[in-house]
Amino acid sequence: MARGALLRPTGRMTGMDLDLESRVVLVAGGRGCIGSAVVQRLRAEGARVVVASRNPGPGGVVLDLQDQDSIDAAVRGVLDEHGRIDGLVVSAAPSARTLDPARNSDPVQIAQAVDAKALGFLRLAGAVVPAMQAAGFGRVVGISGQNAYLTGNTTGAVRNAALIIAAKNLADELAGSGVTVNTVNPGPVTDHPSVDVPRGGPGESSPEQIAAVVTFLVSPVAAAVSGEAVAVGHRVRGVLAL
Repeated sequence: MARGALLRPTGRMTGMDLDLESRVVLVAGGRGCIGSAVVQRLRAEGARVVVASRNPGPGGVVLDLQDQDSIDAAVRGVLDEHGRIDGLVVSAAPSARTLDPARNSDPVQIAQAVDAKALGFLRLAGAVVPAMQAAGFGRVVGISGQNAYLTGNTTGAVRNAALIIAAKNLADELAGSGVTVNTVNPGPVTDHPSVDVPRGGPGESSPEQIAAVVTFLVSPVAAAVSGEAVAVGHRVRGVLAL
């Protein structure tokens, strides 16, 4: 961050131009807890944000990450209307709270969760990236989670780790193309995050804090950052992963 730059809880950064004015950003899951904060932050920076969801509301596009036809139609509609997609944020997977704790190690639930999160990310990125490559510019950010670094919840760990691995592979495939790919990995998400960090666990973060990191990664300013898995909220305390 540039010297003297300040980050407001909501609204624009001051002291740093993120060059997002009129950039077209597609936010999948843009009506969810994190997605809606991302949408708000991007719009505050001047981006033209398209909300994509199964129920997107006025001005949005219908999108189901488990349906390739739905994905193709949504991406085609955005390109027809705006002529380009500069950024893609994927925050559309079901909340961890929707997973059945009694089935944490159930292969059926794990497969469904991976399909909804990691494979859904790959389906949508695969539909958007060709237009980004043709333009020589693009930013792709997936929302994963720090469950990827923890045991005790096989479904949560596998689906999040799969997304991080998929994004890193895609980033490497696109190296040198002008298209970057990163993941943002929150710990527990709450409107009023505690400053305390439990040993053996991650720190809390708010949707607005997560949105601030996502917005930076979507911006042209983050050109040198690709293939990264960025924790929001203190990364698991007491664990070192190189």
